[in-house]
Amino acid sequence: MALTTCLGAALVSCSDEAESAAGQSTAASPADDARLARLAQQAADTGSLGVIVRVDSGNGRPVEIAKQAAWTKDDHPIAAGDRFRVGSNTKTVTATLVLQQVAQHKISLDDRVEKWLPGLVKGGEDITVRMLLSHTSGLGDFLLTPQFLPSLTGQEQRTWTPQELLAITPEQDPPAEPGKTYSYSNANYEALGLILEKVTGSSLAELIEQKITKPLGMKDSYLATNAEWDTGKQHVTGYEPDAARLKEILSATVALPDGVGFAGPERPDDNVDTAAIDPSWSWAAGGMVSTAADWETFLAALNSGELLPKAQMKQMRTTVDAPEEGGGYGLGLMRVDTACGTVWGHTGGLPGYSSEICTDAAGTRSVTVFTSTNFGIKEEKAATTNKALVDAATCQMLGKPQPSVSPAG
Repeated sequence: MALTTCLGAALVSCSDEAESAAGQSTAASPADDARLARLAQQAADTGSLGVIVRVDSGNGRPVEIAKQAAWTKDDHPIAAGDRFRVGSNTKTVTATLVLQQVAQHKISLDDRVEKWLPGLVKGGEDITVRMLLSHTSGLGDFLLTPQFLPSLTGQEQRTWTPQELLAITPEQDPPAEPGKTYSYSNANYEALGLILEKVTGSSLAELIEQKITKPLGMKDSYLATNAEWDTGKQHVTGYEPDAARLKEILSATVALPDGVGFAGPERPDDNVDTAAIDPSWSWAAGGMVSTAADWETFLAALNSGELLPKAQMKQMRTTVDAPEEGGGYGLGLMRVDTACGTVWGHTGGLPGYSSEICTDAAGTRSVTVFTSTNFGIKEEKAATTNKALVDAATCQMLGKPQPSVSPAG
């Protein structure tokens, strides 16, 4: 089945020329900000439903935009500082924690997984920590297995442990020898989370707080352990197409059985509220909640060299070919060459939540686009307007003219 929660967009290494060009960029004008806001509203109205955009061009004046389809205001009015499920962006945090342990010589990238997790990972004697980080382990993904799919869609209420998820993880199809082929899998990062806990004696949530969120002042970021949202701050309501729309969206990829869809209250325009679906299974692979400002703080600190020594930062940015992602994948960090320059970051997706967050090579500029649906932006018109928004926001972040072609409608 083609249901997947962590949609990766590959990202590529930054050349000196690209960095130089970024240095010659100009500040955005009020007209640029207004055009970006119009694109955000257009995306919301054509299928993105709720959109948060944050652009920090490094001039001390971040642009923050929150737009939404009219009917979603009945659930709540979106604000730029709302909390959001950032999905697979969590992988960059997990990879950072692993590389911090590598820098302290407590983990080696060449360690066999079997050394740390005996008997837990199929073929673990041939898989290294580096292979887990770069998705070249040969492991498949548990997301699409019959055992897990009901939990992914929220039809089954079950709390999964990382060990249980690794136990149902299949081989890649077709099978691939460890270290040979890139194939994105959440199982890799479930294993990395267990390795971190074994090496440090601390829980993953404690490590994230001690090493990342507390030192960086990320007060609105945490690892979700159940379906509940922390109180005290508003969160974005996520939506997905109902079963009939979902079947049509996936029809070119898979013949989805009638009635298979996401659990949740019915909403207008054939949508379902998915905000209460439990994301805790995603854990080290995608379990974090954050805000646009908080996550840009993390990613900027990482890419500016604040969180890792130069040697480990170089390892993180050493990419493998990932053509299906449009570029390359490093150790928990994607790279992409856009029309306006090369950027570094990650993407994320969970039921009702899609995110793209990146910085320039130096970590001085950053951009976030949050969208309150994941599968909803696979429909043609929604995909077109959402891409136009992401492209424009990225170019504005890099200080380059926004693309001149606007989506129709």
